[in-house]
Amino acid sequence: MECCYEPARWLLKQYIKQHKMHKACKRIPQSPSISLDEGFVYVRRVLITPTKVYFCGPEVNLSNGVLRNYPEDIDNFLRISFVDEDLGKMRSVDLCPRTCCEEEERRTRVYERILSVLRDGIVIGEKKFELLAFSGSQLRENSAWMFASRRGLTAQGIRDWMGDFSHIKNVSKYGARLGQSFSSSRETFSVGSDEIEVIPDVEIERGGTKYCFSDGIGKISADFAERVARKCGKSSTPSAFQIRYGGYKGVVAVDPTLSKKLALRKSMGKFKSLNTMLDVISWTKYQPCFLNRQLITLLSTLGVRDRVFEKKQNQAMDQLEGILNDPLKAQEALGLMFQGEATNILKEMLNCYKPNAEPFLSLMLQSLCASKLAELRTKTRIFVHKGRSLMGCLDETGTLEYGQVFVQCSHHTIFTGNNTTSTASQGNFTVEGKVVVAKNPCLHPGDVRVLMAVDVPALHHMLDCVVFPQKGKRPHPNECSGSDLDGDDYFVSWDHELIPPRQTNPMNYTPAPTVELDHDVTIEEVAESFTNYIVNDSLGIISNAHLVSSDTEPHKAMSYKSVKLAELHSHAVDSPKTGAIVKLPPSLRVKAYPDFMEKTDRSTYESKRVIGKLYRQVKDIALGSHSHSFKSFTREVARRFYDPDMEVDGFKDYIDDAMRYKSEYDDKLGKLMDYYGIKTEAEILSGNITNVSKFFNKRKDPESINCAVRSLKKEARAWFFEKPTRGDPSDFGTDISMYAAKASAWYHVTYHHRYWGCYNKGMARDHFLSFPWCVFDMLIQIKK
Repeated sequence: MECCYEPARWLLKQYIKQHKMHKACKRIPQSPSISLDEGFVYVRRVLITPTKVYFCGPEVNLSNGVLRNYPEDIDNFLRISFVDEDLGKMRSVDLCPRTCCEEEERRTRVYERILSVLRDGIVIGEKKFELLAFSGSQLRENSAWMFASRRGLTAQGIRDWMGDFSHIKNVSKYGARLGQSFSSSRETFSVGSDEIEVIPDVEIERGGTKYCFSDGIGKISADFAERVARKCGKSSTPSAFQIRYGGYKGVVAVDPTLSKKLALRKSMGKFKSLNTMLDVISWTKYQPCFLNRQLITLLSTLGVRDRVFEKKQNQAMDQLEGILNDPLKAQEALGLMFQGEATNILKEMLNCYKPNAEPFLSLMLQSLCASKLAELRTKTRIFVHKGRSLMGCLDETGTLEYGQVFVQCSHHTIFTGNNTTSTASQGNFTVEGKVVVAKNPCLHPGDVRVLMAVDVPALHHMLDCVVFPQKGKRPHPNECSGSDLDGDDYFVSWDHELIPPRQTNPMNYTPAPTVELDHDVTIEEVAESFTNYIVNDSLGIISNAHLVSSDTEPHKAMSYKSVKLAELHSHAVDSPKTGAIVKLPPSLRVKAYPDFMEKTDRSTYESKRVIGKLYRQVKDIALGSHSHSFKSFTREVARRFYDPDMEVDGFKDYIDDAMRYKSEYDDKLGKLMDYYGIKTEAEILSGNITNVSKFFNKRKDPESINCAVRSLKKEARAWFFEKPTRGDPSDFGTDISMYAAKASAWYHVTYHHRYWGCYNKGMARDHFLSFPWCVFDMLIQIKK
């Protein structure tokens, strides 16, 4: 590998070479980057390991309130992440090795390196980037935002614009509040202070503990909610939105009686701010729900039989097999289990093709099913048919009693083109009877609540959310893992087989006391608290220890060890806000791991409990191996599956254009796959990514990738509908034959065996098939 000592000169030379080449073939060079939809931005990223620095990006990100306020400065923002040499998560022992003496702490040079980067910043070219802020989720991933100050704008200036944090004297909480403005969101409307009312919280005090039933939730008027929904690209109005507004955060639910635009509660206000823009993070919608290892452990502890879970897993497996073999079963399951835009195209294709008779369709379905199978094996993530994942809301009518909830669900979703979902109104149903409610993460058996779902006509405007009462001895959300109503999603199931026969009292979720400073918090102290968080981060270790103790102890999750670990876990979850240090005592550390955790480098045993049984049931299964005869699109497959029905008169006139666009599309898609280390086209398009490079961030990157893929498809549609005619042909009129011929050419240059291997020459890439399906509506029309 050559070393480049003068990168600027080398780049200039390359640019001149490229320019001459394009001039010779009279073709304007296209931008290698994908043109983005409104609301998305390109952000540069730097990975810092103990010995190296990797410069990455720019990557596609959903924008946030801060980036939107400084659009001219987008190149002065930077996301940094601290990672191990293999680009995985850094471990606390890398920064501070365990010593036999608990009191003695030895900080390593890795600790010093992280702290010095955060305190002194990093220099790239003529810019010096310094620490700006980080959100709670970024802190958990050891990641932060930096900014390169310029004349007239500094990192401190941006923090001053965000709000007044001077009343917060706890360093960790101060850091968390700074990060509030960096949540990925969509901008909607400015709301003046005269259009808002501040309403009181619903609070009680019991046995010296204060409980807030309305913690994190306010109201939005029906008219304004409709405007906000349209602005977010939705054709129907959701019942509630998760929002950021100035220093307020939480949820606003539709209240048909509200006259002001917003009614906010004191529990939503975290700091003072002059910003009046309402930013939306998410909204209520159809969301499938799944069992996972924590939930199964708790339900099993509370008396749900092993055979119930085995039956549910078998049903999930049958459903996956059905997707690969039966068009009707495939259409149904795509609507239920999978979310995302790709499923829309596949459902349309299933009207014309059998699942294994069309290569693109077959490869996509195989990829979707493989990802669900991998989730069954590694996470025991079992689809629950009679259940939903629902945003928590409050009964503002005061009708519900303690022990009751209101749950109204939409049947399924109809996809509209731009990744938004609108609900089939005639398909709503209200759940009545016992329901099991929980919130992830859940480690204590008392986190699982059995409540009574009742019908309340006054709440019929609340759809796809779980409405909790404002009465009783304690808020139900607080009983579920110490949760609240600021945007958390709850697992809700009305499947009688999953209602546990026993219940136990919920745990006490009073947060650990916080340390208050006698002076204003400085950014240097925030940098130190970030580094200390990495040293003391024990969340993963505790949840693993809990899984093992619940698998080995006679009383499962009710055992002394498991309950102790559940308590530690709740303090560790709060530590980004409290700064409390949670240490795992040696007596609770794991000695040997169950087989289902696949810790090949550690001492293991065969688990006799339910998760072990479920794991071995799916460990070696391969789906649809007999029915789907190909795993990639070879020249042989092209010969067998080319569909002559797709040839339309005049398609040959558009072949040259089609080849040029396909080359460009494949190049952009291939670069995206290479960047994230994604192996197959089907994985990147379905968003169900199983094999990736270590550099891939499982929580953050799928969102960025989906944005990029969506933008690329939109760009391809724009090429298709560009001159000689204008606009997207919603009424095809006289141009129908031209568009049909064009779409036919796009299909031909992708599928015909003569064009196999013509693209991505000299690169170890498969032949891509998704290009013509960017205009799937045209192709389906031709096929029909």
